[in-house]
Amino acid sequence: MSVERFLKQRSVKITVNGSYTLPNWYDSQGRLRTFACRTTRVSPFRMIMDVPVVGKIGDRLTSYFEEFGKFEGCITDTMSGSFLFELEMTHAMREKFADKLTWIEKKQKDPSVRDTRNNPRFVPVAPHAMLTLADGSMQSCFIIDMSVSGAAVSSALQPPIGMPLAIGACVGRVVRHLPNGFAIKFVETHKQNDLIRLIARKSREVQTASADADSVA
Repeated sequence: MSVERFLKQRSVKITVNGSYTLPNWYDSQGRLRTFACRTTRVSPFRMIMDVPVVGKIGDRLTSYFEEFGKFEGCITDTMSGSFLFELEMTHAMREKFADKLTWIEKKQKDPSVRDTRNNPRFVPVAPHAMLTLADGSMQSCFIIDMSVSGAAVSSALQPPIGMPLAIGACVGRVVRHLPNGFAIKFVETHKQNDLIRLIARKSREVQTASADADSVA
């Protein structure tokens, strides 16, 4: 099925973070790479997922969402930074999933759920951004979530811990690896509104990412 046809069908706009693996994407140890993803529209039959690595139509993959569980299926259509994932499940599983979608949609509208950390994390409306490395090379990335002091990112690139880089115009350094990506600590904290603007910008300052990050190491 195409994305265009899917958008005309009954489905719900639900944002749920998850992870997925694609065929023939391995790390340096020969293990399948795991990437972060996020749903944008879901039905009991298929879902649109924002992703860092799109893959190809016909690719079979496995995905996992904490609120949904594990899914298997294949890519039936692709767009820039996202794909349509056809879900393979039994009739009983599909009915159960439909009930869960209704429950999650209500839960996400509940304003009483709050993040109690010192720097609460949030998900930007536009999850795709550009990484700029210290050598000036660029790589697209998918923002898992972020705070005023750092971000969790997933991309085709898996930079080593300690590498200086920038997301948009926000300079920082890789501080740890995650199961589905890596964490970046910014050189300086930013107000949330400023951060969203800086993330979306191609910065002239990123050429000095290494020097700025080294100065605070």
